[in-house]
Amino acid sequence: MPRIRHAVLGLLLVITAQIAHGEPRDDFSRLDQDVRALKQDVLELNRDLRILEEELLFPANTRLAVFLSADVGELFRLDSVQVRLNDQVVANYLYTPEEVDALNRGGVQRLYLGNVRNGEHELTAFFVGYGPHGREYRRATSVNLEKTSEPAYIELRIQDSQRTHQPEFLVEHWESERR
Repeated sequence: MPRIRHAVLGLLLVITAQIAHGEPRDDFSRLDQDVRALKQDVLELNRDLRILEEELLFPANTRLAVFLSADVGELFRLDSVQVRLNDQVVANYLYTPEEVDALNRGGVQRLYLGNVRNGEHELTAFFVGYGPHGREYRRATSVNLEKTSEPAYIELRIQDSQRTHQPEFLVEHWESERR
């Protein structure tokens, strides 16, 4: 990050010097193009740094990611989710109406990303929301997973069941090859 700051400060000094010396307008358009190119480079560097940070903080052999998706309409309106891993709370989320709408339109939310040692683990998700006729609805779903040296990806899916006229809370374990 210090290199980026130095580059931006250097560019600002060049701009200031050109303004002070009365550089022609053509140089300003060239300078504008240089600033736009520098901005694009900074955005790309920031993206690369975020990816590197995630790889360093959450190496593949210990990584566990938990996602939430929803395919609901009339049978359930999500209000909050709590995720526990081995009886420890790792995620709590309270939803706004806009976020619920985004999930219902096919969005997927990453609820948790963390490091987990290899072996047996229990993941439990608690869902709070409203069912038909505005009645409060509380449900939980749980899964035992065997963490290996491969990254683990878990999807918590809420969907309406037209057969039972109840919401279903499903857990799917993704294989790392599907990523």
